[in-house]
Parts: sequence; structure tokens; C-alpha cells
Amino acid sequence: MTQKERRTYLITELLKEDKGSAGFKLGLVPGNEGGFVIPDDEKSQRDILRALMNIRGSYSISEDFLRIQDEYLQQVNKERGITDIADLSPTESNPKLYLWQGDITTLKVDAIVNAANSAMLGCFAPLHACIDNCIHTYAGIQLRLACNELMQRQGHEEGTGLCKITPAFNLPSRYVLHTVGPIIYTSVGKREKILLANCYKNCLETASQNQLESVAFCCISTGVFRFPADLAAQIAVETVEMWLTENPDSSVKKVVFNVFGNKDLEIYKKVLGQK
Repeated sequence: MTQKERRTYLITELLKEDKGSAGFKLGLVPGNEGGFVIPDDEKSQRDILRALMNIRGSYSISEDFLRIQDEYLQQVNKERGITDIADLSPTESNPKLYLWQGDITTLKVDAIVNAANSAMLGCFAPLHACIDNCIHTYAGIQLRLACNELMQRQGHEEGTGLCKITPAFNLPSRYVLHTVGPIIYTSVGKREKILLANCYKNCLETASQNQLESVAFCCISTGVFRFPADLAAQIAVETVEMWLTENPDSSVKKVVFNVFGNKDLEIYKKVLGQK
């Protein structure tokens, strides 16, 4: 199958699942025999497929669908470009620390960190730009299913500062570490600082328990959770440096601070003492 054929198949199968209600939610034009008109251009098809994956609940799907989805996503992720941590250089201040600007879903490391919410099922907003949405989009439907299995077994929402590990499925990383950062409603207090530090500590502990060597952190809580970026970066670097010092025999030897925008890049350069 070509990528277009795979994409059309996946869209059609997802639209069939709930008797078309997803199509109406996304404003698709009804077609013949209860179906919907699928636009012919690639961008529209990509957006529709991503949106359908975003809003889909955590229930099982056929092996045929997953096989074709995996073929499609692996090609998409290859086309987006993959950066291997082996090709990156560590910071001048610490040979175990790395600063990298780019899309964390394209980074080949043992584990990337996802800034999740307490439901731990990914972002359900169609085409939302948050990291939670992007990670689930490019990992595939299996990631939400794996997260749901963990949460069903746990029986309650995830606490702030804790960590869960899942396979990364179609991402170039091997695993995803899911952590819930603190939400800032007014100002940052001692409790919020401790909770953010716990996100980094518990992700590193989980990585170490699973014998992982490399971990890439996003800027936890600095988006819609409103933790001030400067303070969050300072806590992140200090916490990681202290943990690495206190755990010299850990399997974790490489930690990447991943930033996306230029503002965060400058903040981390300053905290890390980079030029």
C-alpha cells in the first residue's frame, strides 16, 4: 500500500467505529451510504487522521488496523527526520548533560518524558499543539491503550510528581516516561517546587530501574500548567545534577534537556552555563 492508501484506510476505519459521530464532531461533509467525503489533498488527510486518533477513546481495535497504522506512522516518522543522541554533544559543564532544540518525538533515546495530565490518557483535543498530543499522535493508538491499562489497574488518577513507563511504540525512542507536573494557579510555593523536582527524580528513578541509559526531558509544567520557565529550568537542572551525583552507579548516563522554542533555549543555556 502507498502512504495515501494507508491514510485513507485508517481514516475510513476510524470513521466507521462510532457510526459516524466522529466525522460530525470534526465537521466532515457527509457522503453516500452514511459515509463522509475524505478530501484528496495530503495535508487535510493528515489532519483528519490525527484528529480522529486524538479524540478516539481507549478501546481495542483490529490487528489489521494496527499493522497498517504502524506501517504508516513508521514511514511518517522517518520522513520527519530522526536525531540520534549518539550524534549530539554534551554540555561543557557536565558530560552527562545535553541541551537539544527540536521536536522530542523525533529523538532517538532510550526514553522521552511526556508532560501528562492526571488522567494519563493523552490529550483528546483534536490537533492540539501540546507535547502530550504530539507524543500520542506519533506513537500510535497503542500508547493510549497501554496508558489506559495502567490506569485501570491503578484505579485512580495519577498523582503529581510521579512517573509511569510505557513502550514508545512507533516513536524512535524505546520508552515514554509519563509524569504529571504541578499546575500553577496563583504563585509558585515551596510545595510546587518540590513537586516539579519530584517529576525529574521519579523519571530518573524509573529509567534507572529499567536499566535505561539515556533520557530526554521536555520542559515540564511550563506550558498550560503555567510554571515560570526560568524557575522550572533551574529546578530541572539542579535536580538532575544532584540525582546523577547521588546515583553514580545508575544505568542513566545521558540526560537531554529538550527545548522547542528559542526562549526556552536561551533560558537553559544560561542555567547550564552554555555560550
